[in-house]
Amino acid sequence: MCICLSLKLLPMVFEHQGAYETQAGAIAAIAPIPQTLSGWIKQAEKDSGMRDGVTTEERDRIKALEQENRELRQASGILRKASTYFAPTLIV
Repeated sequence: MCICLSLKLLPMVFEHQGAYETQAGAIAAIAPIPQTLSGWIKQAEKDSGMRDGVTTEERDRIKALEQENRELRQASGILRKASTYFAPTLIV
């Protein structure tokens, strides 16, 4: 499902969930794939502060920091190997 569809379905669930006994009932009535919409709703609730957990913004920041960490570790490894290689020639 695309993000545009999720943006249309999320408000529908929040608007109509009062007509159903559970949120899952509203999701099942509206969504073609209930598990997907349920995940979107949980994330939207986290993003809005209605539910505890990592927000989308925090998750994106963590992902970027993890990528930066991987790159720095790789660069550090390359520099360590290079210094080992060139060190004997520098000591005279």
